[in-house]
Amino acid sequence: MRRCRYLLRWLLLGAVLVTGSCGEPETPEPGLVGGWTTAGCEFTRRPETVTVGGRVLPATPAALEAAMARIDAGGRAEHAGSYAGLEVDQERVRAIVYRVPSAAFDEFIRTSADNTCIVVRDAGHSLAELTGWHDRIVADLPAWQAAGVRISSVVARHDGAGVEIGTPDVERAREELPRRYGRQAPLVFVEQGPVIPLAEPGVPPAPRPGG
Repeated sequence: MRRCRYLLRWLLLGAVLVTGSCGEPETPEPGLVGGWTTAGCEFTRRPETVTVGGRVLPATPAALEAAMARIDAGGRAEHAGSYAGLEVDQERVRAIVYRVPSAAFDEFIRTSADNTCIVVRDAGHSLAELTGWHDRIVADLPAWQAAGVRISSVVARHDGAGVEIGTPDVERAREELPRRYGRQAPLVFVEQGPVIPLAEPGVPPAPRPGG
């Protein structure tokens, strides 16, 4: 699956995450206008695994992976104003799609899901919008460095919450960046030191339910 990613020693932009959990499929928490699930979530499926180097690891079933690829491709193209990102929950054999509420995109998700389980949740911002903010901030990194504001990472969050700014100077960044980008800019500040770049960027883990 193609993911929008920017790497600059310590920068990562992605739209797909992996999460692991146990139990029956859950009803999504209500968002801006509430969430919903596809018909495939009515069925309980046995998680799939793969053995790598003697270790048994969770795996994404081919049907679910294909549905995710269709939704991701359509979300980035025809429904870019709504699509925020997705994550896969391999142990519950489902994917979670985040989107700015859109009847047209919801119908596309239903069609693309086939008989797989897709949980749909609301997002405040689309990936296209956050990518614009992400690229703008990345372009300004030399200026921020010259101003003494240390930025370790810039990430468009897959849940559409905003552009996450990792910095060891949280309070200063929270004060300085909105002055340039406006108080309404969708920025989320987190404390983070320098990040060592990955040799081969993979799919990072998402927080477990309730985490």
